[in-house]
Amino acid sequence: MNNKRVTLFAGHYGSGKTNIAVNYALHLKEKYEKVVITDLDIVNPYFRTADSIDELTKAGIKLISSEFANSNVDLPALPQEAYTVLDDKSAVAILDIGGDDRGAYALGRYETAIREENDYEMLFVFNMYRPLTPDAMSAFEVMKEIELAGKIKFTAIVNNSNLGVLTTKEDVIASQESANELSRLSGLPIKMTTVSESLVNSFNGEIDNIFPLKLQKKIV
Repeated sequence: MNNKRVTLFAGHYGSGKTNIAVNYALHLKEKYEKVVITDLDIVNPYFRTADSIDELTKAGIKLISSEFANSNVDLPALPQEAYTVLDDKSAVAILDIGGDDRGAYALGRYETAIREENDYEMLFVFNMYRPLTPDAMSAFEVMKEIELAGKIKFTAIVNNSNLGVLTTKEDVIASQESANELSRLSGLPIKMTTVSESLVNSFNGEIDNIFPLKLQKKIV
């Protein structure tokens, strides 16, 4: 699976983008010496990539997140280090963007640097099993709102349609029609379809570009 130096994950609140960002960081660490993941979620700082800090640290992945992550302090502030995450061109960077258009406003401070380097992919995380994105059109509307707020266009789609631990193979296959429709509406390719590691072996070529996921230890 090809990647750019900078990968941004964004989507509707609760779409599962942070879990994907963590797993994708672990995936990239298999190929690159220096991987940095930055949590830009200023909308809901209670969980974020900080929930996986032990696993990330063990893998040698640098995590930049608010000092108030995993606390009950509702203060939407980013650490100073987050503003310079793109400066080190020797590192592969992953940015976990806050949910919806409100969270995407944090992208504004990075827009110029991202565009100038032009070595990025902006991935829209789609989960048809969330209440506000049950179909392609509703997800497409969220996509356009995030683009408007963040001032960066999406480049591809991640189909992360799941029901947590209750997800079946049939649930994933059933989501393909909506994901393909979202691809048609947006003109963007589906980069990958995420599947729990426990289900991966049950697929026999029905879906292309499967990306195995570990379920998040803490579900919010």
